[in-house]
Amino acid sequence: MNDSFFLDTVALLKAKGLYREIHPASQLPSGRIEFDGKNCLNLSGNDYLGLSQHPALKEAARLAASRFGVGAGASRLITGNHRLYETLEEKAARFKGKEAALIFSSGYTANLGVLTALVEAGSPVFSDELNHASIIDGLKTARAQVYIYRHGDHRHLEQLIGESSREKRPVIVTDSVFSMDGDVAPLREIVEIKKRYGAFLVVDEAHATGVLGKGGRGAGEELQVEDSIDFSVGTFSKALGSYGAFVTGSRAAIDFLINRARSLIYTTALPPTVLAANQAALDMLIEGTAPIRKLQQNIKFVRDGLCSLGYRIPDTSSAIIPLMIGDNLKTTALSEALFEEGILAKAIRPPTVPEGSARIRITISAAHGRKDLKEALAAFVKCGRRLEIISDLHHQVSGKERRSENGNRYPGKADN
Repeated sequence: MNDSFFLDTVALLKAKGLYREIHPASQLPSGRIEFDGKNCLNLSGNDYLGLSQHPALKEAARLAASRFGVGAGASRLITGNHRLYETLEEKAARFKGKEAALIFSSGYTANLGVLTALVEAGSPVFSDELNHASIIDGLKTARAQVYIYRHGDHRHLEQLIGESSREKRPVIVTDSVFSMDGDVAPLREIVEIKKRYGAFLVVDEAHATGVLGKGGRGAGEELQVEDSIDFSVGTFSKALGSYGAFVTGSRAAIDFLINRARSLIYTTALPPTVLAANQAALDMLIEGTAPIRKLQQNIKFVRDGLCSLGYRIPDTSSAIIPLMIGDNLKTTALSEALFEEGILAKAIRPPTVPEGSARIRITISAAHGRKDLKEALAAFVKCGRRLEIISDLHHQVSGKERRSENGNRYPGKADN
């Protein structure tokens, strides 16, 4: 077999600072991780509430494994619909204040299932340009007529809907918190547009669940528009510390998905251990015992610290803080330097983000201690100065704001 094509491609990726590797990793308590054999502070995971290491979730999974085994054995519509599903879906619906909920095996399959079920071939769909890959792939699979509106630009969204055909009911789909930028969609304005044009609204709350809103229900709760969202997608794999996803909506809408969502129908069900851990996590949110307040305190501490150092970050209340660098090689160098200091903060580069917007994607957890976060900020000072990144950023700041190609606002001029 001739591997020259693969070798040449890999060499080119390395030259551009775009080469990726898969590293061995193990989650540890207190917001830490063993990565490539090194114990690090984890500023790259999505375990926002630190529940992946919580004793209640571990015990729930242990008991379920002992009683029910470790596999589901089939898809849900065959023999895999364990009775734990019923309790979990009731809890998820109650948590979101909706009539019903449906559990999927992942956030990816949830978005795929909702969109392919809801969108008929040729139906007009209006999608934010920075929506998650699972949304993009769902629309491709559904053969939808897709209109991409500028990131977070509700005026552009309304313009596109107004100019489109009215033959079929439109669908609006958006992340609530965007995974690479950490900003929040203008859901209030989007809901008004949905109502004016009679559209369906699908909102992916993956990175907002357990983070935003007084009860941790997401951006819909925080912006008081939950009742106007037709399908709300949440995940158990981020702030809730386990695995899987849930979709909430009306009873009729969920019954519709059961019969039309191929990624549900043709996927093996989640194992009982995961379902039990998910129940334990939801119980903590419903009972108000999840450490959401500590998470928000940690977010503010790190945001304020990075801003004082001269790093450019957008104004957001989510647990995702993108530290904008721009240059691929310099971004990778900063990530590697931080790793040497015991900080795991991964570089995010094209094609995950637009050209010229490479960044360090920092994520904050309630499990992080203040001492560790102070040491992390000290590492950002040391590495940023050594690589002349902080001085570069200070030089770029001119007292004005610029709008990046993804729609966020940052101080300074555009990256080259």
